[in-house]
Amino acid sequence: MTPPASALLPNDLLEQIFLRLPPDEPEWLVRASLASKHWLGLLSDNMFRCRYHELHGAPPMLGYLYSFYYNYVMEDPTPNFVSTTKFRPRAMDRGWPSRRYEALDCHHGRVLLVTAHEEAIIVWDPMTGCQREICKPESDKYTMYRRHYGAAVFCAASGCNHLACHEGPFLVVFLGMVKSYGGCFARPWVFSSETGEWSASRFSIGLHHKAVVLPVPPVLVGDAFCFLIEHDAVRDLGILKYDMGSTRLSLIFVPVEVRRLLCGDAILMAMADGSLGLARRTLNLTIKLWSMQMVSENVVSWTRLRVIDLKILLPIQRPMKNLILNGSVEGRDIIFVYTDLTIYEIDIKSLRKAETI
Repeated sequence: MTPPASALLPNDLLEQIFLRLPPDEPEWLVRASLASKHWLGLLSDNMFRCRYHELHGAPPMLGYLYSFYYNYVMEDPTPNFVSTTKFRPRAMDRGWPSRRYEALDCHHGRVLLVTAHEEAIIVWDPMTGCQREICKPESDKYTMYRRHYGAAVFCAASGCNHLACHEGPFLVVFLGMVKSYGGCFARPWVFSSETGEWSASRFSIGLHHKAVVLPVPPVLVGDAFCFLIEHDAVRDLGILKYDMGSTRLSLIFVPVEVRRLLCGDAILMAMADGSLGLARRTLNLTIKLWSMQMVSENVVSWTRLRVIDLKILLPIQRPMKNLILNGSVEGRDIIFVYTDLTIYEIDIKSLRKAETI
């Protein structure tokens, strides 16, 4: 039997063809990998993945997860996932569909969820449908409510390029507010999938007794996770930064102009230039964008990048009732704004917008 013509092509030429398959159509690569074992070997090679990433830049956003209170997933076992491409995640085990989830974080191919009554934290792989249930740290008896803590998941493989690490080891950072007489202190715990145990950091920060971690996604900037918090009696914004290398926790103050909090009006961003960004909605329906740079170990500098007028950019019927900053795409300078009509994706540089649902 004569082999197909494609089998006669050299590997270098095949790779050049595969490299030009568009990243926003991931099913093309999947279909090519199913054509033959030889093609599968080429496409699954780490060198090919690195070259594909270098050519196309940041991978496309396949979708996002949202959390609405009192929203129970009764029939669909996929936890509140909205696809922005043709990708559809693998459903979780059938034992879970009647339970409500809240999305806490998503990094390196994994999603971090919390169940309806916050009995456990769940690490879910949307590519395979596998999940792992994790009990909260034992010291979490003082942080029973969602608004008192934050959490993040990330790859634990040393030197990983994060192109295909969703089946490797992972870590979960849990930032709890531990209450004490007259105040509280923030303390991080870290869970390792390899040991199956939590370890508490020796570093903590004392805060006002009303301090809470806000229910907005943390962002990964360099080797540090950043969580948005209220940290005093007048509801001022602040940022808790957890450095994974040194396991040190530090408090970062935000610009005075954007410090006072309104519900759903501020998010953190991991900017395309590697800096930490802060977006805040104002009462006159503008978004002020700030970028932070480290001047020294304990000194930061904030620069206002621009002001976006949402009244001109978006159609809004009831602006003061339903206008919330939902989140951002890390390293892409894209934010999501929830309005009374739909959720919009906005590129903060070009001001191009698109409806997501």
